[in-house]
Amino acid sequence: METKDGFLVINKDKGCTSHDCVKQIRKLLNTKKVGHTGTLDPEVIGTLPIAIGSATRFIQYLPQGKTYIGQIKLGIRTNTDDIHGEIINQKSWPIISDEKLDQYLNRFRGIIKQIPPKVSSVHVNGERAYKKSFRNEIFELAPREVKIEKLILMKWDQINGIIEIKIKCSAGTYIRAIARDIGEILNSEGCLLELKRISACGFDEQNSIKISDIAKEKRAGNSKNFIIPTISALNHISTIVLSSEEQINFWQTGRAIKVDINYFKESKSFDYKKPLKVINKKQTLLGIGFLNKDQSYLNPKLVLNAR
Repeated sequence: METKDGFLVINKDKGCTSHDCVKQIRKLLNTKKVGHTGTLDPEVIGTLPIAIGSATRFIQYLPQGKTYIGQIKLGIRTNTDDIHGEIINQKSWPIISDEKLDQYLNRFRGIIKQIPPKVSSVHVNGERAYKKSFRNEIFELAPREVKIEKLILMKWDQINGIIEIKIKCSAGTYIRAIARDIGEILNSEGCLLELKRISACGFDEQNSIKISDIAKEKRAGNSKNFIIPTISALNHISTIVLSSEEQINFWQTGRAIKVDINYFKESKSFDYKKPLKVINKKQTLLGIGFLNKDQSYLNPKLVLNAR
């Protein structure tokens, strides 16, 4: 399998850490420059985009939204806010209709504040919260603002007290915290039972592959390439084309480039503060730039050498 710069979308198995996935990909592709786009808990399965080579420099410019399908178990509270933790309280759950339950879920739609789980990777006085939690230290975490773009009630199992939801949210959202808080507003308890991420950073499960399948392809001597070109992962970013040799030279040497002030005037929604995908006439990705305030100069931010 030929190694190219770009993104590899892994369908992560349960029990495997994000770092484990990175290590396996490094070994399979025989390349050191590999990184993931955001940690996925070991017990969570699903979509984990992996950056290869120079693509690692573009991670911050990917779309940040993520979508999950999860099951919440009512009646149980754990010290980790998921089913794998130590049970610290149990309580009955209410008899409630789908319609009424969906009304309660309105409290978790839009911009909300949530307190991260005590076993999260949030920093507390320079140390990860989960390390303090494992030492049974007493500490509090401040609420954080997150955005729940979409929250759909997919199934309500009244007998077993299991809620299945589909949720599209901003980076930094803890689904375990939502499970805990849903239990609380229902005058019960709640914890996360199962979780699958079906999309992340603009990639979805339809484009994902198991690491074991990549290994099989390699052992079979197949040249099939599963790596998505970096430029394809940046389709959400506006594009500017550098057409002259002078512009290319300025770009590669990190100098500001004068551009036509009317270049983006046709797009009323264009925001000069947002990044621009910079390419040449051959559609080769050159990097990321930003316009100055009057939109007359393009300033290089991330520069790749033309090939």
